[in-house]
Amino acid sequence: MSTLVIVESPTKARTIRNYLPKGYRVEASMGHVRDLPQSASEIPTNVKGEKWAQLGVNVDADFEPLYVVPKDKKKIVTQLKEALKDASELILATDEDREGESISWHLHQLLKPKVPTKRMVFHEITQDAIKKALHNCRNIDEQLVRAQETRRILDRLVGYTLSPLLWKKIARGLSAGRVQSVAVRLLVSREQERRAFKEATYWDLKATLTPPQAKSKKDQTFAAQLVTLAGTRLATGSDFDPKTGKIAAGRNVVLLNQEEAAALKERLSGKSWTVTDIEERPVTRKPAAPFTTSTLQQEANRKLRLSARDTMRIAQSLYEQGYITYMRTDSVHLSEQAIAAARSCVEQLYGKQYLSPQPRQYTTKSKGAQEAHEAIRPAGSTFRTPQETGLGGRELQLYDLIWKRTVACQMADSRQTQITVQLQVEDSGFRSSGKRIDFPGYLRAYVEGSDDPEAALEDQEIILPDLKVGDHPNCNNLEAVGHETQPPARYTEATLVKTLESEGIGRPSTYASIIGTILDKGYAQLVNNALVPTFTAFAVTDLLEKYFPDVVDPSFTSKMEQTLDDIATGEAEWLPYLREFYLGEKGLEPLVKEKEDLIDANKARTVELENLEAKVRIGKFGPYIEVENGDGVVTASIPKDLTPADLDPQKVEILLRQKTSGPDEVGRHPETGEPIYMLIGPYGPYVQLGDKSDENPKPKQASLPKGVKPEDVTLEMAVGLLSLPRTLGTHPETGATIQANLGRFGPYVVHNAKEGKDYRSLKAGDDVLTISLERALELLSEPKKGRSNSSKSKAALRELGSHPEDGEPVNIYDGPYGPYIKHSKTNAKIPEGVSVEDVTLDMAVEALANKTSSGKSTRKTSKSTTKSTTKSTTGSSAKSKAKSSATATKKNS
Repeated sequence: MSTLVIVESPTKARTIRNYLPKGYRVEASMGHVRDLPQSASEIPTNVKGEKWAQLGVNVDADFEPLYVVPKDKKKIVTQLKEALKDASELILATDEDREGESISWHLHQLLKPKVPTKRMVFHEITQDAIKKALHNCRNIDEQLVRAQETRRILDRLVGYTLSPLLWKKIARGLSAGRVQSVAVRLLVSREQERRAFKEATYWDLKATLTPPQAKSKKDQTFAAQLVTLAGTRLATGSDFDPKTGKIAAGRNVVLLNQEEAAALKERLSGKSWTVTDIEERPVTRKPAAPFTTSTLQQEANRKLRLSARDTMRIAQSLYEQGYITYMRTDSVHLSEQAIAAARSCVEQLYGKQYLSPQPRQYTTKSKGAQEAHEAIRPAGSTFRTPQETGLGGRELQLYDLIWKRTVACQMADSRQTQITVQLQVEDSGFRSSGKRIDFPGYLRAYVEGSDDPEAALEDQEIILPDLKVGDHPNCNNLEAVGHETQPPARYTEATLVKTLESEGIGRPSTYASIIGTILDKGYAQLVNNALVPTFTAFAVTDLLEKYFPDVVDPSFTSKMEQTLDDIATGEAEWLPYLREFYLGEKGLEPLVKEKEDLIDANKARTVELENLEAKVRIGKFGPYIEVENGDGVVTASIPKDLTPADLDPQKVEILLRQKTSGPDEVGRHPETGEPIYMLIGPYGPYVQLGDKSDENPKPKQASLPKGVKPEDVTLEMAVGLLSLPRTLGTHPETGATIQANLGRFGPYVVHNAKEGKDYRSLKAGDDVLTISLERALELLSEPKKGRSNSSKSKAALRELGSHPEDGEPVNIYDGPYGPYIKHSKTNAKIPEGVSVEDVTLDMAVEALANKTSSGKSTRKTSKSTTKSTTKSTTGSSAKSKAKSSATATKKNS
């Protein structure tokens, strides 16, 4: 007889096996084995007729949840039961957090073990940690389980009660969520601030000077900026009211316009400059605390451009392989073992002078910091350097980030000197600022926002020449410089995560899935790393703000989060709280029933934007503009890349003019004499050759290259775009044609070889209309870079083998929503809790079979159910978005 140990994933199982004695058998549950039903097909027959069955929670029976084993987990449960038959002891070794505790509890409920059962917990997978955990097993924490169950029920009640309302009043497929809806409101509020923002212009002077004793102007020059005029401070961007574009009330500042700045420049030219004051101020900077879940997501987004979802997926893999400690934690605490390991690294790599005089210990400020005992750090009592791990790609990058941050936290402070030089020329005061790094300290290892600490140190230093009070430096150049105030920056994933955490909204361990849902559901687009809310997000937020303000109120959601934490510690009762929240006098259920009839669907689909007379409506195929004129109502689709903040009366006029007066004519084609029109469609501006008619239902069209504005398109450029694809010639080795064209991801060249098409994107400086055959061959000779959405044009992450039915390959690819399994034209998500490395051919074939058999019913069900935000991710929304996109394209053409 053996001891059966159950963990979540095969990777974790494989790592733990190395550290357990003989007689221990380790199996994986593949994540959750039981959950609330996700579709109507999962509801058991005996309760299908119950009115609460769709909800999955019997609110009239003390909110009893309806737990089911999903179809893809039944085989796993059977295997675990078989394994348990040969065991004399059961150890549940799932992650040490609320969700891990919940998985262990569900396993215990399903397996009904008749042998002694223990709960083993650890926050790193090393030999010492596993050995210690084996000797310190405990029972399942029922309070923690209850807290997680309450959270799960609460999320289901919010999502399944409000989402159907959004389908009826706005559009199918939308969802509401306890944390998700607040996050969307933050994005919308920021976009509204950008719409209301009034730009302002201000001018100042910038001087380039050299000290009087300088031998070489090139080596000794320094810059100074105008800061006062006649004793009054000069206006800067922070002095303007963003709502009016004027100087804020109560600010006593001088505002220069272009003419005044130019006149001042002329007046000061040739005048004597004097150094009036020099101030040197020592500054000490301390290293940041080691990573928590939130700060890791933020810094990985800033430094590595990783999404929160990708960061957590990679961190999970690193943890399960034994490289880092548990990655879901709110704690910045480090064990004595970790501090010793970090200090050893500092001493060996940088020297004793770089060690902090005393070991640094960090204190967690968040009251809810209870997910794990330590911060995220390299695992073990000695830290492997990134080079020693043998890791590669993103795993290496993320480990390197965690290693540097942990080591840096035990390093000495950085000592710097801030230098300020005040200069006077007539009545104008100038300032020059410098910075000297006297001792880099921890900056030798880690600089926030920079990949190369040494380069960052050089960038941070601004060395001023040796100056003294009374010196008369020479002015080499004086120029007037204009500035424009900038609207508030949009949220990035990093800044949104930071805001959610600071407001106490949700838990960092859920942020990745929440941001993923916001993108998947079409509430935001990711543009240059910024989260740009869509018109749909505006409509949903407006409805919720008007009728269910608490749902999108950050303070209400924060208090709710605190109550859930109190339930975990036994300070609050779960059942009275759920009753009050859902069934109380002002509870969610009676509120939805009361408000549903009051909500006008036509108004709910309308987005009202300040200073815009045209109505924006949410339609079946996306947002569109609606305006009434003398002949009736005129509508026009809003291009996908036109954001709510950028939609102004001028753009509305352009969109509508092509509907009322016809499109603008660029000119006539020199060969056919047909008119070439400039139009704007749902996917942006494009040119069209000729008119659409019964004889010519699909006239030739071509999108404008990225960055080209409609007003900049010449007749020659339009003719060139319409002539695409251009055949450049034949490949000297294969004889196949090489063409240049514009595609969804920009301009490219393609080699049409017999074995398949080989694509390369054009680079900066290349023009799709003029690129030569020689240049195309040069690009095609380079190895492929980047990631394509087509699995045919990119390498597989893993090749699993041939499908047993047709012999076609079964591979795993990396897609925009994470890794997925592909066979022929069928894609399937990787089973929950399984890493890319652990997927077997049998496992993949089963996942593909489940996808094929449930194809139609899954799509129907997704319209009548709402996915809750859990650890797992789904690729189904990507498929539905692609389908709707194709439908819209078909309609518009």
